[in-house]
Amino acid sequence: MIFQTTDTVLLIRPVQFRANEETAVNNYFQAASVNASSQNINNRAQQEFDELVLLLRSHHINVLVMDDKKELDTPDSIFPNNWLSTHEDGTFCIYPMFAKNRRRERRDDVVAQLAISGFVHTSTHDFSHLESQKRFLEGTGSMVLDRVNRIAYSAISERTHLAALVEFSKKMNYQVVSFCANQTVDDARLPIYHTNVMMCIGSTLVLVCLDSLDNKQEREALHLSLKKSNREIILLSETQVMQFAGNMLELRNTEGKKYFVMSTLAFQSLEFKQVHAIEKHGSILHSSLETIETCGGGSARCMIAEIFLPKRAN
Repeated sequence: MIFQTTDTVLLIRPVQFRANEETAVNNYFQAASVNASSQNINNRAQQEFDELVLLLRSHHINVLVMDDKKELDTPDSIFPNNWLSTHEDGTFCIYPMFAKNRRRERRDDVVAQLAISGFVHTSTHDFSHLESQKRFLEGTGSMVLDRVNRIAYSAISERTHLAALVEFSKKMNYQVVSFCANQTVDDARLPIYHTNVMMCIGSTLVLVCLDSLDNKQEREALHLSLKKSNREIILLSETQVMQFAGNMLELRNTEGKKYFVMSTLAFQSLEFKQVHAIEKHGSILHSSLETIETCGGGSARCMIAEIFLPKRAN
């Protein structure tokens, strides 16, 4: 049986977290600088990270935590969903990354740890060779997957190349629904760097900012495809997207209860009627991620790599 959500996640605890100068060129959610020392920024990010892990575990969601390696100097390691994804058939996917210093995040010991933790890994699709062609696809940042219907929703950007999407779709047997999603930056409309900041797909609910699609035909096509999935659709504003309301993720716990995980900033941006609508589908969990959001330009969903690999029989 294919599930849209999982009860097991992987998070990478940062040791060198800071605003990444290589990603700032096209991540307009990321602040250029923060008035604090590098060590203080990392310490604050670690505290926010630990509080999110505690929150998830207190609600009986399985959390695997691995530490970043200081010698790698990977400021964005806290966002592992960009370089890896796992799938219910035992497949592990590895992705091509836009920023050169983010390519060091790919670690064989992460794959090995999943095996040690009892997960079955039967095959690997490594798309990282596409970096030499400047064709990038940053995992479940670039793609929001409807796993049940095998549709990859994807906003084209410098981080998400159509040819890479096509290769993923062929290897993984997914249909691609691609479009251009924009945000306003200094009065200009520029591509949103990752799809997962403007939409989220749960098992019975979709949150999406259709206003970010300036092309009417693409907007209507996306809306129609989402409607066909028979999920309730909640529309987000562009202002809410800038506060990371689109960067949430549905998880379930070991008893099957569903949760929508987001940052406190994202939660505070939601209207009462939106909160009420979400809570018909699952409880809301939120945690303050101010430092991570400000410096890293990513939020709760970006921090979580979902583990869908089957468990080894005892």
